[in-house]
Amino acid sequence: MGVEAGAQVARARALAVLRIRSRALAVALLPAAVAVILFAGAAGDRLEGPVWDAVRWVVTPFAVLVLLAAAGIALVVARARPAMSPTVPVTEEAAPDLYRMVRDLADRLDVPAPSAIALTPDCDSWLEDRTHPAHGPPPAEEHHDIAGPGKQAHRRHPVAPVLVIGSPFLWWMRVGELRAVLAPVIAGTGPSAHPDIAAARRFVRGLDAAVAVASAPRREPLSRAVLAGVGWVARLLLRGCRVHAAEMERGVAAAAAERAQAVDYGLRIVAQEQVGLAYAGWDRLLTRVALPAWRMGRWPSRLDAGVVAALTELSRRDRLAEGFASRLGERPACDLLEEPGAVDEAASLLAARLFHGGPAGSGPDWSPVDWSEYPEEVVDRKWRLDAARLHRVLDTMGVRPATGPAAPATGAPTLSRVLDHLTDPGTAWTAGNAPAGGLAGDPAAPGPHTAPGPGAADPLDDEDLSGTTAPSATLAARLSAELAREEAAPSPAAPSPASPSPTSDPAALWDDRSLPLFPLQPPRTARELLADHLTAMVCCAAMDTAGATPGLDWLDGPTLLIDGERTADLAPRVLTLIEDGDATPLRVWLSQLGIRPEKPVRLG
Repeated sequence: MGVEAGAQVARARALAVLRIRSRALAVALLPAAVAVILFAGAAGDRLEGPVWDAVRWVVTPFAVLVLLAAAGIALVVARARPAMSPTVPVTEEAAPDLYRMVRDLADRLDVPAPSAIALTPDCDSWLEDRTHPAHGPPPAEEHHDIAGPGKQAHRRHPVAPVLVIGSPFLWWMRVGELRAVLAPVIAGTGPSAHPDIAAARRFVRGLDAAVAVASAPRREPLSRAVLAGVGWVARLLLRGCRVHAAEMERGVAAAAAERAQAVDYGLRIVAQEQVGLAYAGWDRLLTRVALPAWRMGRWPSRLDAGVVAALTELSRRDRLAEGFASRLGERPACDLLEEPGAVDEAASLLAARLFHGGPAGSGPDWSPVDWSEYPEEVVDRKWRLDAARLHRVLDTMGVRPATGPAAPATGAPTLSRVLDHLTDPGTAWTAGNAPAGGLAGDPAAPGPHTAPGPGAADPLDDEDLSGTTAPSATLAARLSAELAREEAAPSPAAPSPASPSPTSDPAALWDDRSLPLFPLQPPRTARELLADHLTAMVCCAAMDTAGATPGLDWLDGPTLLIDGERTADLAPRVLTLIEDGDATPLRVWLSQLGIRPEKPVRLG
């Protein structure tokens, strides 16, 4: 380990963690030491008599119990599998240029090269220790570092950690920028190789894994009681190590940053700007573009390529980002991969699992979708399914089809039916209204004026629906309940913890029952659901009566295209209808674009 100040601080804190481990061992051995002293005294005719015999009979079993408990706790800590981040492994055969760049960078920094490289569908990079036996053997060919043929393999003890790289970085960043961003990360392998720091990290990770084992649900009362004691001891030790472990990691990070200053320092300042930009584009792509597809049972298979398209679109719209588009002429970092498309597909599937909880492989209800197919396969289908759900709820509420000379005689679903219902204050109940029955001929069906039963909540009392009209609040509540019933129904696309789940990473040992690990957004509120369904109904009417087409906006997700131009002024008119019950702005907008609300639409 180098002489950086941060490295010295890290080693000092690591020694403090190891001292806590030694004290715990001393406490476990103390009763046994007392028992040995008592027996030694008896053998030397010094500690004799009935009192000392009684003390020996009490202390000896207690010492044996403490030793057995300590051995059991040590066994759980040693054998518990530490948490491992879900990643896509990248072998040297799949990315020889990337491995070569990382190896050269490690040589320049005079630190051990990472043992392997993996990708994560996130805008971050870090080193991860995977030397625990449960994680399998080191994936590198030499099992020591990533030195290739003709290069001297630097045998390190312990094995160097795995370098985890955010997959969006490979597609958005240029090769020089990626090297500058990875320099301080790779520099962290130097402190990681120090025996004291490595031992302290293993101890802390073992305690954390032991706590996870003790927290796992178990049915057997005996094992639950035993593991409760193990968990209590592990948490006690973790609390004692917490401050020292945090300061140790800060010291390691400071030492790595100090060592990396001599490598591409000027370029790293520019590259850090790209990190923030990539993060913004990745977050926008996941929440606005990928999430609607995941909800439809489709997963975009080129998410990383989509980041480039999203950020290029941002540079076109925002003059502050104009300089970023000129970078696209340089060599992208994804050229360091032999098959960027296959890697992008694996990372995209992993992103769907982490952020949405989809299955591990493709199937009839969980299939990939290309960006060129996204408007038809996702946008159009989403709008028509939402419109169908909206009319299905109106049917259960007893809302009659639209009336008028232009209304279809067959009672087909129309946009006018929705607009008439939301603009008529008499079509929804409030807490003070009396029931008025259901549809004619079906006295048991709930009618449009049906009041809530005893104890039922008025939708207008919902804080989220406050400020909306009574028809909007009622329809939003019914839509929310209908969607909850659909989501509660068993679906083939839902991940099953009991079924085997092949993944792109054969060493992926994380628990599928906890998926999604990182939900993108909280559940949509009733108001948001109503706005989405109304927007979908308007878009269906535009496609069926005015020749509009579904489109994909890289920054805003599904969008409506009329004459090839994106419509961006629909949302405020929909909100006016929901909040004020005023459909005039929306009707004027429909008239200007030639959309016929009285014409029937095709539902999903």
